[in-house]
Amino acid sequence: MGTLDGRVAIVTGAGRGIGREHALLLAREGAKVVVNDLGGANDGSGSDAGPAQAVVDEILAAGGDAVANTDDVATWGGAENLVQQAITVFDGLDILVNNAGILRDAFIPAMEEHQWDAVLAVVLKGTAAPIHHAAAYWKEQSKAGKPVAASIINTASASGTFMPNAGQANYGAAKAAVAALTLVAADELDRYGVRANVIAPIARTRLTLATPGMGAMFAAEVEEGEFDAFAPSNISPIVARLAAEDCKLTGKFFGVQGGVIQEFQGWHEVSCIESEGPWEIADLADRLG
Repeated sequence: MGTLDGRVAIVTGAGRGIGREHALLLAREGAKVVVNDLGGANDGSGSDAGPAQAVVDEILAAGGDAVANTDDVATWGGAENLVQQAITVFDGLDILVNNAGILRDAFIPAMEEHQWDAVLAVVLKGTAAPIHHAAAYWKEQSKAGKPVAASIINTASASGTFMPNAGQANYGAAKAAVAALTLVAADELDRYGVRANVIAPIARTRLTLATPGMGAMFAAEVEEGEFDAFAPSNISPIVARLAAEDCKLTGKFFGVQGGVIQEFQGWHEVSCIESEGPWEIADLADRLG
């Protein structure tokens, strides 16, 4: 028996890389999986039904249960179709893994509006839209007196959180917003039986291989028999654990790479100055620097 037997999962951006590994592992653990992937390029352009279907075929061949979905989660309607497909085909939804992302890197002075808008749409709206429609379903179920034990796992990044990366203002800002969105979702949706957590994975994917200054590190060859610390499969076990019905964790942010899992907390006080009256600029210059 698997740890996710009988549970229904959606994984976005599941046609390749980390998302693919999530879908495969959730299926091996007994979940019925909706494999979502638009099939676009690194920058989000184009579409191809092949990647999502290939993962579904692999799951089916291994005796699992899955269906493909190629809706665009960066649109409200696409996200609604995705959630509805899970409910219609598998009679419910228990797990939502938001993993879809694209890159359009540029330094801030050179960044064009379309580069900013496209990344914010896929990374941030493409997380918020599936959450919205899934949450509406879970709220309805809860209000009807039906038990809900649902889990949302979002994907942030070291970029924009604990390891900001030059050239990724759009991506970093979107991923930091995903982390904040997760904390709000955890607070709001607990009353309906829904948990929300976020991970920041570091692994070899087509996006990290294309990231300037980082590609060579991820592309380094690993000797046969040695542990591959950058394999995307290293990320998926924590997703499976967070998706389990008996897991109680919510509102957590984990950095995951290789054999290391770190828990992070967001903005926290590192120093404090006080005044008994209105601030004077000169006083701030002396005390703040």
